[in-house]
Parts: sequence; C-alpha cells; structure tokens
Amino acid sequence: MNEYTNQAFEADEIPKEDENKDTPPEEPTPKRGLFRKKKKQEEPAKAVGFFQLFRYATCLEVFMMVVGLLCAAAHGVALPLMCVVFGQMTDSFVASGQQLNITGGKIPLQTKVHAYYFVGIGAAVLVLATFQVMMFFLTATKQTKRIREKYFHAILHQQMEWFDTHQIGVLITRLTDDINTINDGLGDKICIFTQFFCTFITGFVIGFVKGWKLTLVILSVSPLLAGSAAVWSKVLAALTSKELTAYAKAGAVAEEILVAIRTVVAFNGQKKAVEKYKINLEEAKRFGVKKSVTTNVSMGFTQFVIFGTYALAFWYGTKLSVDEPENYSIGRVITVFFCVMIGAFSLGQGAPNLESVAKARGAAYEIFNTIDMPRPIDSSSTEGYKPDSVKGDIEFKNVHFSYPSRKEIKILKGVNLMIPNGKTIALVGASGCGKSTTIQLLQRFYDPDAGEITLDGHDIRTLNVKWLREHIGIVSQEPILFGTTIAENIRYGREDATDEDIERAVREANAYEFISRLPDKLNTMVGERGAQLSGGQKQRIAIARALVKNPKILLLDEATSALDTQSESIEQHLSKLSARAGRTTIVIAHRLSTIRTADVIAGFSNGVVTEQGTHSELMALKGIYYSLVMQQASEGSEESESEVEQNQNTEGLSGFQRSSFRRSRSIRRRSSRRKKKVKKSADMNEEQLPDVSFSKILALNKPEWPYLVVGTIASIIGGAVYPCVAIIFAKIIGVFAEVDPEVKRQKTLMFSLLFLLIGVVAFVTYFLQGYMFGKSGEILTMRLRSQSFQAILRQDIGWFDDSNNAVGVLTTKLATDASLVKGATGSRLGLSANSICALLIAIIVAFCFCWQLTLLILACVPFLTMANYIKVKSTAGHASQDQNALELSGKISTETVENFRTVVALTREDIFFHKFTDSLSEPYRSALCKAPIYGLTYSFSQAIPYFVNAAIFRFGAWLIAYCYTQFENVFLVFSVIIFAAMSIGQSSSFAPDFAKAKTSAQRILALLEKKPEIDICSEKGEKPSNCSGNIEFRDVHFAYPTRKNVSVLQGLNVSVSPGQTLALVGGSGCGKSTTIQLLERFYDAATGHVYVDGHEAEGLNLAWLRSQLGLVSQEPILFDCSIAENIQYGDTSREISQHEIEEAAKNANIHNFILGLPEKYNTRVGDKGTQLSGGQKQRIAIARALVRKPRVLLLDEATSALDTESEKIVQQALDEARVGRTSIVIAHRLSTIRNADIIAVIQHGKVIEQGTHNELMAKQGAYYALVNAQVSH
Repeated sequence: MNEYTNQAFEADEIPKEDENKDTPPEEPTPKRGLFRKKKKQEEPAKAVGFFQLFRYATCLEVFMMVVGLLCAAAHGVALPLMCVVFGQMTDSFVASGQQLNITGGKIPLQTKVHAYYFVGIGAAVLVLATFQVMMFFLTATKQTKRIREKYFHAILHQQMEWFDTHQIGVLITRLTDDINTINDGLGDKICIFTQFFCTFITGFVIGFVKGWKLTLVILSVSPLLAGSAAVWSKVLAALTSKELTAYAKAGAVAEEILVAIRTVVAFNGQKKAVEKYKINLEEAKRFGVKKSVTTNVSMGFTQFVIFGTYALAFWYGTKLSVDEPENYSIGRVITVFFCVMIGAFSLGQGAPNLESVAKARGAAYEIFNTIDMPRPIDSSSTEGYKPDSVKGDIEFKNVHFSYPSRKEIKILKGVNLMIPNGKTIALVGASGCGKSTTIQLLQRFYDPDAGEITLDGHDIRTLNVKWLREHIGIVSQEPILFGTTIAENIRYGREDATDEDIERAVREANAYEFISRLPDKLNTMVGERGAQLSGGQKQRIAIARALVKNPKILLLDEATSALDTQSESIEQHLSKLSARAGRTTIVIAHRLSTIRTADVIAGFSNGVVTEQGTHSELMALKGIYYSLVMQQASEGSEESESEVEQNQNTEGLSGFQRSSFRRSRSIRRRSSRRKKKVKKSADMNEEQLPDVSFSKILALNKPEWPYLVVGTIASIIGGAVYPCVAIIFAKIIGVFAEVDPEVKRQKTLMFSLLFLLIGVVAFVTYFLQGYMFGKSGEILTMRLRSQSFQAILRQDIGWFDDSNNAVGVLTTKLATDASLVKGATGSRLGLSANSICALLIAIIVAFCFCWQLTLLILACVPFLTMANYIKVKSTAGHASQDQNALELSGKISTETVENFRTVVALTREDIFFHKFTDSLSEPYRSALCKAPIYGLTYSFSQAIPYFVNAAIFRFGAWLIAYCYTQFENVFLVFSVIIFAAMSIGQSSSFAPDFAKAKTSAQRILALLEKKPEIDICSEKGEKPSNCSGNIEFRDVHFAYPTRKNVSVLQGLNVSVSPGQTLALVGGSGCGKSTTIQLLERFYDAATGHVYVDGHEAEGLNLAWLRSQLGLVSQEPILFDCSIAENIQYGDTSREISQHEIEEAAKNANIHNFILGLPEKYNTRVGDKGTQLSGGQKQRIAIARALVRKPRVLLLDEATSALDTESEKIVQQALDEARVGRTSIVIAHRLSTIRNADIIAVIQHGKVIEQGTHNELMAKQGAYYALVNAQVSH
C-alpha cells in the first residue's frame, strides 16, 4: 500500500524529481552547461538510431537484455495488481463495518487471504527487479568498456589534420563524460522505463475494465496536469540557462583576474576586481530568485490539481455507488482511482529514463563517427613498403602544401630541396615561412597537396607509416615529457633500449651531469609534463630520447631554444655526432650562430627555398640569410634565451610565466585541462577543515532572518497538509459504511470540498516557501561569492603557488561552494520544520485512534523510510561510485591525447593504448561484481512496501475481528503514518545535499578566516611622503614556499641609488626574477632585508610600496577590455584622464599605432590581449607601468619574446622610460643593458661581480664569459 500511496498521494515527488534531474548537474560547471545549451539551440542535435546504440553488444548480451526487459514488464504489472487487491480488501472491511453496524458479527476470512496476496506480489517483485537491473547493468558495463577502447584506439590513429580541427579538451570530455552518458543510456534506464510503461498500460486497462465512467472523469484532469508541467519545465529550463549564463559572466571575470593574479597584485587592482565581479553576480541572483519561485509555484500548483482530482473522484465515485451500487462499490472506486492515478504518474516517472537514452544516442553520434572514420595516414596499418635499410637521402620535389584547417593559406609553394645522406642541413627564414611544416611533412603528419617527398628514392607515401617514423628522431622546440621517470621517458624512444643504451644517449645529449646530481638519478619522476625540470633539462632528455633509437634521420626543430648560452653548443655537438654516425640531420634554428657549421643552409621565403649553400657562400650572396644574420648581429648579440627560472619556481599560469610566444597558444589550450587535473589532485590532498555546526551555517544567513521566519512558518503549515489529507481519505472510506445514501452524499461532498481547501493551502505554503527561501538563499550565495572572491584576492602569492589553489580549483569553488551552502540554510530549515510537524501530528492522531496498530506501523516505519531512501539513492545512478575508479584511465588518456604529436612521432601509440586498456580492467571487474548488488538494492526498495502492507492489514483485520477498533480507524492510522513516513523519506533524500553543503560551508569559512602573512588589506606600515627610489638587498636568503628545499637566493647583496639603472644578469634559474618578486613583496625573504629609501620593505604599507613600483614582465597579461582601460589599470587609486593615457602611450612608443586602429583607444584587446602582437602588448604594458608615474621601474626580460624588429621599438621605449627613474632590468640579451649604471652578475643566488660594462669586460670574469659566449655565437 505504501508503494501506491507513495506514487499517487505524493505526486509532488515526481515534479520535484524531474526538476532535480534537469537542473543541478549544470550547477558546478556553469560554463559547460552554458556551452552545451547554446549548441543545442544553434543546430538540431544529431543522434544515432536506437538500435545502433547497441552495435557493440554480443549475442549473449542481447539475450540478457531481452530477459531483463521481460522481467521489467512483469514487474510493471505488480503495482496495479496491488491496487486491485487493496480495493477488494477495502470492500471486505466496509462490508464488515456494515455488518458490525447491523449485527456485530465476526470479520470474514477474505481479509486474511488479501494479506497473503500482498506477500506473494512482494516476493515476485523481489526476484523480477533483481534480474531486470542486474542484466542491464552487466551488459552496459561490457559494452561501455568495448566502446571506450575502440574510441581511444581510433583517436590514437587519427591523422594530424583531424586534431587541428578538434579541440583536445573536447576529446577528453568525450572519453569521460560522453561515454559515461552512453553507459547511462545502455544501463538500467531502459528496463526501468519498460517497467513504468507496463504499469501505465496495466493501470489504464484495469481502470477501464473496473469502471470506465470514473476513469474518464479522472482523466479529464490530466491535460491540465500535463500542460502545466510542460509550461513549468519550459520556464524553468529558460531560467536555469539564463542563471548559468549570468554566472558564467561572473565566472569569466573571476578566471581572468585569477590567471593574472600577479599583475592584479602588482597594480593594486584587487578592489576594482571585486567590484567588477559583484556587478556580474547581481544578475545571477535575480534569475536565481525567479527560478526558486517558479519551481515552488509549479509544485504547489501540481499539489492543488492533484487534491482537486481527489475531490472530484470521490465525489463522483460516491454518486456512482449510490446510483449504480451493483457496478461501483467503494473498493472499486479506490481501485479505479489509484490504478488510473498510478498509471498516469508512472508515465511521467518513466520519461526521464527515456531522456537519458536520448542523451546517450546524441553522445554516441560523434564517438561512433570517430571510430568509423577512414584514416588515410594510419600508423596502425601494416600496408606500405618497409625497405631493409635506410641510407637517409631525402628529396622534396616541387612540394605544395596548405594546412587542412586553413586551406586558403598556402604555406609551401613549390619547395625543391635535396638532402644528401649523412649531411647536416639547416633551414632558416622568418616565422611562418614553412620551415617546421617541411619537418611535419617528412614525418607524414600531413601529405603534400602536390609534389612528392622521397626517402632513398621511394615516395614516402608508399612506405609503411610506422616504419618511416621509427627511423626518424625528432626534438621539437617545446619538448614534451610524460609523467614517469627519466629512464622511462628515454625508453619511449626505443622500447627495447637497455640501461647501457640509455646511459649512452644521456651522455651524448649532455644530460649526464645534471641527472647524476639528482637523488634518484635516472629513476627521478619528472612530474606531469616534466614540470619538475627546467626547460633546458627537459630539452636534453628529449634529445636523449631521440638519440636512443639511433635514428638515420634526426630532426631538430628549434631544439636548443630553451637552453642558455653554455648549453647551447649542444647543437653543434649533435651535428658532429650525427656526422660521425652517418646520420642525416635537419636543423631549424632562429639563432643563426648555432648553425654556421652546417653542411648546407637553405633559406626559406614565402614557402619556397630561395637560396642554399654554406655559411660563407650565403653571406657572399647577400640574400635572405645575410639580412637575417645582419639583423641579429646589429643587435650586437644573439637572440637569447628566455629565463628558465621555472625550475626554481613553477609559477603556473602567472604573469611571470617563462615561455616563448610560439607557445602561448598551447598554454591557453592547456589551462582548461589543467583545471580538471588540478581538481583531482585537490581531492586527493583533502584539506583539513574545521567542523561547522548547523547553527553556525544558519548564522551566515542572519541578515535575512525575516525571510527565514516567514518561510519556516509556511513550512510548518505545509507539514500539516499531508496528515489532514490522510484523515479525510480515511473518513471518506468510513462514509461508505453508512447505510443511508443521502447521508453518504452529504458527507462525501463536505470531505471533497475539504480536499479542495487543502489544495489551496498547499499552493500558498509552497509559494511562500519558494519565495522566502529562494530570496534568502540567493542573497546568501551572492554575499558568500563576493566575500570568498575578496578573501582569495587578499591571499599572498605563495598561496596561489600551491596546486590546491590553482585557478581552475578556485573558479570551481566560487561557482559551486557558495550555491551549495544555500541548500544547508533556508531550504533545510523548511524541510526539517515540515517533517517534524508532519510526524508529530501523525503520531498524535494515530495514537488517539488506535494505539495497537500505531505501534506496529511505527515498527515498520524504519523499513519504509529505508526503502524510500534506497530507491532515491539507486535511481540517482551508480555513475558516481565508478567515477573515481576511472580516474586513472582518465589521466592516461589526457596525457596521451594532449601530447599526441609526441606519441605519434615516437610511434608509441600501442604502448599508451595498452596502458589505457589495463587501467580499465580494475573498474571493469569491480563494476561486474557490483551488478548483483545494485539489482538487490533496487528490488529491496521495490518489494518492502508490499510486505509491510501485508503485516499491517493482517493485524488490522485481527483487531477489527476482536472489536479492538473500527475499520475506519485502521485506515486512518495507516494512511496518516504512511504519509508522514513518506514526508520524512523525501526529506532524508535531501540529506546528501546537506553533507555537501556542510563541506562547502567549511571551505568557505576556512577561506574567509584565513589571514595571509602579506596582507594587502592591512592599513599597517608607514607611508613616507615621497619615494626617491633608493633600493638595497642586504644578505637576502630565500626559497619558494612550494619548494622549501631549493634555496634560490643565498646571501644576495646589491643596491641601486635613485635614478640609476641596475641590470641583473646570470644563467637560468640563478634568482634574477626572484629579486623583483621580493621587492614587490609577492614573497618575504627568509632572512636578510630589502630596503627602500632606507626603510625596511616589510615595515612599509604594502599598497603604498607597490604604488611606487612599475612592473613590465616578460609575457605581460592584458585584460579583456579596451586599450585605454588597460593603460588606466596602471593606477587604480585615481581617475586617469585621456590626456595622461595618451602621454603614457607616447612615451611607450605605441600612440601612433593606436591611432591607426579603427576604434583607436577604445579597441578591445581580446582575452589576455590575444588581438595584439607580442611587441604591441609589451608596449601597452609599458604604458600601463608608466601611467602610475612609478619611482622605480622593474623590467623583467621585457623584450626576450620579441622578434628583432619589434624588439628595437620596445627597447627604444624602455630606454626613454628609464630616464630620471631608478630601474632594475633583467636581461639575457646583454647588448640591451650595456649602458646600465651597474651590472650585477648573479650566480647561485649571490652577486659574484658588479660594475659598468667596461669595468666588467676589463675584469675578464663571469660577465666577460657571458658576453663572449653570445658574441662568438
């Protein structure tokens, strides 16, 4: 009986469940929800056919699914059958009531039999439900594993052009989320839909058979219900997407600011950032309140309609039983009423299951497409010729090529090039002239549009792809290492490499020295993407990896660009090695000094080879090569290296990120993925959180107390609704024991009107709850978000270095934590009040009417509540438990797909594929073991109500028979308590939300209470009236907080007087940038002192100190607003006039460029300044630094990422900007700092010599060696 009560009386559970299904999953990741929604509106969703979904099922699996469906269909019949039994039992009770009224005799035997029917149906359900779920779960697990493997295999063997048009982040989502969606659709959803569908059919059939008139009357209400449900869900979906869009804007603001946190901090921009974030939150709050009200109004309306249906059905049922007593008894009325109601609702309950099948069909479309896609260049294919030996003669014959993703741009326009075996050939030319493209064509990442490339006379298209790539070693500009040991990374070059081979390769690559200094030598883990190593170290390991396979052809694409001058001679060293081994080597280099010794130098221009010869021949020709050499020589030195201090300080996505421009694209692509990974690592190192009580969480909502009070009162009244319905229900059944038809009529009419009245009350209480709690919850969410954001911006930079506080983690926290907390305040208060009130009324009423039965029912209540809880939990899906198990395979797939080019170039697709399939076997086995458990929990939740009903009515019959109570009281006690139990069961299904909300509240409170060491909000510290710019570092020691064991500065002493320029030079990672960060007080020195004008930096007011400094970093970050606003950002403490902006732009040498733009100073620069070139961004950053009129200018490698042309312009701007100010300059290109007043050479965190350029050159010490290293190049 509970089962049917649950469905029909508790109809509000259904809309609630549906809404929950539609909305929450989008909450945590607003962006994704938003992105998906938009996509749906733009194009009709493509999906595979229903049966296509099962294309990977074996015959046995198809048979298992058919068995599952049959069980589901039989299970679906159980519920309507129970209504029939219940109706007959009611009749026999009423008959006994009438007899008692007349004769006072014993109760008929029939009631006992009915109780046993209940037990029988329950037992059948137990068996059927177990099999139905288990069969589908097993088959889904097997099919999903197959799909995962096939899809990953297909991705690994796609051609490169496919990757150019598919975002990597999307592929990884497909491998995880989309295949999980397919798993959902293949799983128990289909059989559960079948079950509900059979319930629907059976319910209506019984309804029409037992009483067609009443069935039609009840059905007349259904269009109203269905129509209103459709309207509400439409409105809700629209509001949800608007709310997410609104929050996505705020989230984007937060992300932009957190990515550029160092820039924000350096320019004191925190206050401005918080204001911008708040403005965007306002809109999200408005939609949130609307959504909450809509949800509750729709639930209230549904309640009202359902209670109205009760009123109509019972009033009309009585009329029929009086008019045609032979056809309609009360039992029949009840049977018809409940069969039809349950039938109608089960259709509604089944629908969401179909939706997940539809989603699975949509998700499968792209995945199956990829699996079926033809692959012209397929490294797994065995076709193609495999010669026995390779000499290494390479020839490009009239090769034309454009990238498939950008057909209209021709890259190569007829390249002709002969590369004899054993020779070293260097390709030179400006950026984008097609040098790297030739290398990619040689590896057959792409095929040329016209012309051919031959190796030893064979067209490479006729050769076996894998064989070809195995004979080519490649080292690219940005070497990719995998997250394993150094030895394993080198072994990826050749699977069967012995330890001796590896050691030989390491020595040849000049990496032996640094590896032998590491504690674990070759077994040192390199970290994800090689993050634990510096750029130069990664480069050398990549070179060792290429050499270990002893390739006949070696390709070096800018292979030494990440090395400092000393390690740069590797390129020459490699060339000699190659010559000895008879290896054909192709070198691409920007630094022309490194390729002077090449056998042939080929100059590229506009996609053709315009000249070739040796260094001296080409210098005599005075063509492209000559002009490039002269451009670099006029610099007085070579293009030099961007500092790889990252090995000392892995600064994540910061303004100080070291990397060349060419890489910025990949960085941007990576940031979104980094979030996912970081999120996982954050889960692993679960933070220790303070315990937070419910009262403390409620206190967060204190300012909104009037809303909470009204909402709680409404909840209490709402709690009384169900007990009242139960009492009226019992009374109506009691009315039928009346013998006089007229009395029957009058009483039924009265009770029917009461039903209607209760409907009105329910509607009003729901509306009040929705509005009050919605409003208070949204205000709280908004307040917590802005407070959290403020607290985040207040933290010191060391806190951001911790991987638990990576940008992705913080933006996710802002998006989800605050919105989860509201679930723990108002709505939880409402639920508790509602449940307590319902329970109290129910128990008091029940004890008054029949205490014996009440005790029995209370003993059964825990079982019912448990059943309800299990049901809610199991329908919520099993995905979450399996999610963690799949994390390992997610990690492997992410790493492989991100570094796809490297995997392909190394021909290691199979190794990664096997790693992936191995990682799936553990979750696969555990999923197979779980299938019977899921089946049992589901069947348990379905069958318990039948057994409980049997016990209650069997005992009730006994009580009536022995005159302990009347039959009306049995019904009253039964329904009143069952209703309360359902109320509680429903509230307890919200409990998991409370657990999440509590953790979120703990996180937020921990964040709000965290006081940073270096606190920008603090007003402490002196603010001198002026700053002359006298700076001194005295015996400073320092190590980054995330790497305490690596000491960066080890007793640094250096000073600069007002107006002077101090230049810091030295090898990578010696601590140059660190000095600037200590002066900005991003960090504080461990020991020693930093003085500004004789005051200790730590004693000065932080905001004042930073306002005296102007910072231009190596890779400046601009914000996504206009050029003028970006320049204004330089000084956030006042309004900056247009005149000042233009003045700063003129000084930074960019004013004329801006005037040439269509919107002049109002031109938007794009996300992180992507609309501008490197040199333009640099100059805007200089203007931004100048507009605050700093006393001290800090230039950290401000020109290293620029080409020769832009560098001259920026250098000129910098030289002008330095006039009359104290400047601290960090540079690798020593030519740029010749005229500095003091040059300090730093080594191992100390100054080893200082003086002017001429003094240091005369000394012939470390500086002299650095200059010579660059010039001799």
